[in-house]
Amino acid sequence: MTDTATSARLYLASASPRRRELLTQVGLAHEVLLVPAPPGEDEPQHPGESAADYVQRTARDKALRGRDWMLSQDLPQLPLLAADTTVILAGAVLGKPADRDDAMRILRALSGSAHEVHTAVAVWTGNQLLEAVSITEVRMRALTDEELGRYCDSGEPYGKAGAYGIQGLAGTFVSHIAGSYTGVMGLPLFETANLLRAAGIQVP
Repeated sequence: MTDTATSARLYLASASPRRRELLTQVGLAHEVLLVPAPPGEDEPQHPGESAADYVQRTARDKALRGRDWMLSQDLPQLPLLAADTTVILAGAVLGKPADRDDAMRILRALSGSAHEVHTAVAVWTGNQLLEAVSITEVRMRALTDEELGRYCDSGEPYGKAGAYGIQGLAGTFVSHIAGSYTGVMGLPLFETANLLRAAGIQVP
């Protein structure tokens, strides 16, 4: 907990700086709730689970783990927000790159093609879970290995689904977007605001 806890209106169950920035951008005072991750692989996709179901299930699981942590630590009970972002190409999940070679592989697959970015949002409040999902189509121009190599050398692809961040250098790769720009960043503000209003939080 930080010294902002007394003014926080909700918990954010995410360490993502982009999600924090987006909430701050719309004037929502919040407290980051760092919930211990479960053991094993990071957010594994279940056998037979579609990419669309995977992202929604993962956001839901994050919210429920956050709720359980909040209650177990006897923290002030506030609405809790969780989200998960997944890049989907031809029905397959493109996760966070393991290393430079993996980042190059992912980015080569995205080069010159269209993909979808799904960001699922879940808000726990009282005794109910509110959910929404944003789906955005993103098209990248054709990229050379030299361009992709420089991008990987920047360090930006790592820790990001699909090995890119639209708010950074990769913004110059994107030729078209249909949907939510903030959803591609990791937190669709339109859907998030609607859920928070339903949870009783006034959103500017």
